[in-house]
Amino acid sequence: MAPPLLLLTDIEAHIGSTPLLKGASLSVSAGERLCLVGRNGSGKSTLLRIADGELSPVSGTRFLQPGTTVRTLPQEPDLSGYPTLEAYVRGGSGEGDDPDRARRLMERLGLDPERVPVNLSGGETRRAALARVLAPNPDILLLDEPTNHLDLPAIEFLETELASMRSGIVLISHDRRLLSKLSRRVLWLDRGRTLTMDRDFSHFETWRDEVLAQEEDTAHKLDRQILREEDWLRYGVTARRKRNVKRLAGLFELRSNRRERVKPVGTASLSAEIAQSGGKLVAVAEGITKSYGDRVIVRDFTTRVVRGDRIGIVGPNGAGKTTLLGLLTGKLQPDTGKIAIGTGLEMVTLDQMRESLDPRATLSETLTGGSGDQVQVGDNRRHVIGYMKEFLFKPEQARTPVGVLSGGERGRLLLAVALAKKSNLMVLDEPTNDLDLETLDLLQEMLADYAGTVLLVSHDRDFLDRVVSSTIAYEGDGNWVEYAGGYSDMLVQRGQAPETGKAGGRRAAAAGPLQGKPATPRKLSFKDKHALENLPGEMAALTSRIATHQRFLSDSGLFSRDPKKFKSITAALEADTAALAAAEEKWLALELMREALAAG
Repeated sequence: MAPPLLLLTDIEAHIGSTPLLKGASLSVSAGERLCLVGRNGSGKSTLLRIADGELSPVSGTRFLQPGTTVRTLPQEPDLSGYPTLEAYVRGGSGEGDDPDRARRLMERLGLDPERVPVNLSGGETRRAALARVLAPNPDILLLDEPTNHLDLPAIEFLETELASMRSGIVLISHDRRLLSKLSRRVLWLDRGRTLTMDRDFSHFETWRDEVLAQEEDTAHKLDRQILREEDWLRYGVTARRKRNVKRLAGLFELRSNRRERVKPVGTASLSAEIAQSGGKLVAVAEGITKSYGDRVIVRDFTTRVVRGDRIGIVGPNGAGKTTLLGLLTGKLQPDTGKIAIGTGLEMVTLDQMRESLDPRATLSETLTGGSGDQVQVGDNRRHVIGYMKEFLFKPEQARTPVGVLSGGERGRLLLAVALAKKSNLMVLDEPTNDLDLETLDLLQEMLADYAGTVLLVSHDRDFLDRVVSSTIAYEGDGNWVEYAGGYSDMLVQRGQAPETGKAGGRRAAAAGPLQGKPATPRKLSFKDKHALENLPGEMAALTSRIATHQRFLSDSGLFSRDPKKFKSITAALEADTAALAAAEEKWLALELMREALAAG
């Protein structure tokens, strides 16, 4: 193996007085493909900053081969002080670097070289920072979450570009697919130490579980040995004092080893507070179009969203994913076409820019709303420290300002705030940014168990494949098409029978009488008018009755005390739920008919 260009040995680093890294090591050779993985807050970014030379460790050594060039992509690039994007990108190159490569990269990444770097989106900032570190073609590339805020075309370009480079690469990312494609070695940062696996990332989780299982077995053996020694000291032969003193010292050492053993970090506990289920239909869109000026964002799109759906929305930045979300949730109205939103919806939203978080507020104030030490979680009050622990925050972080949290910690905080609210519709806009792999797994499991509906905007291909049941994809010129399954399923369907025409997809074909464009009568009949006026009241009454049935059935002792009553309430709940779904179907159909006549 070639000698390392960069070598870190026995690195120790602290946050204040708290140890973060203890005996960590890192080596990077020419052409290395190394991914650095670990929990949020484990010190991955700190280790990268030490490797870059930006940060000095408390102890340990850093060796860099003379003449080796290193470029680092930070999580939060700073573009201030540069007159144009081109000036910022070229600022990362040296005298011997190709002056035209920066321009070519900016063109490939869709950046305007003359643009002033103010008010940039997250994706534009990330693409500019990538162009800056890739342009010099350095000997070593240190990349911290390079896919954050990137759209799928940019991620695929980045994969191709990195695969073709000769640089040694150290990569921190939550994107499993990127890690599996690029890595040849994995460095796991766990409890301040580093462990190495000489295979690509696709083998990591199996290897990690084996390491943790071996640790658990060793700890169990240590506990048993301590018990045997304590038993010997209590009941064994006491005549040989010297032997006893030596054995007692050995017991003290074993106890010390057990105290000093650093246990694996726990896992977050993610669960959503579910509101009353509401109706069966969430949204019905029929031939909707939305434009801004001369640009058509959504063109003649038809779909039906029903309770329990998990729908992914994918497309390049600027395609209109947020506009489509606004239409499907009733925040925006279409220019043409009809959209009806279901009843009883309680929505919770996670925004990708985390603008809802006040950087000056403490973690505790963010969770409690600044009122005492209690968090409102659904219908219950919880102590803020206990709720924090479920999301892997330490009690001493309660007074930590949000602005100093890592990107992953802010992501977990946003999840904690959102999941405390009751909902039956969850809108997630790039929820995977900065989250560690374990938290991503838990988020995926929570969404699988969630009884409501999920609308998910994401560029994480693996996460989409694991979570969604259908994918709405941008096809250009305002056209959106819905495909069955996740991202990989969408690619297969595009290859077999690419759809370039009118949007609609699987749901449009299966949506029943509200889909398509049936002939519209000239006016509503008296019966239809009467139904349209009275159905909202009927639906409200049914919803109230359903809530009453659910309260009775929440009594765990009802069945044993009164089986007949339990059976009758269960039957009534089933009948009222079916009646509510039918009433909603009828109301939505009549409402669409009324709007068509009014537009007439």
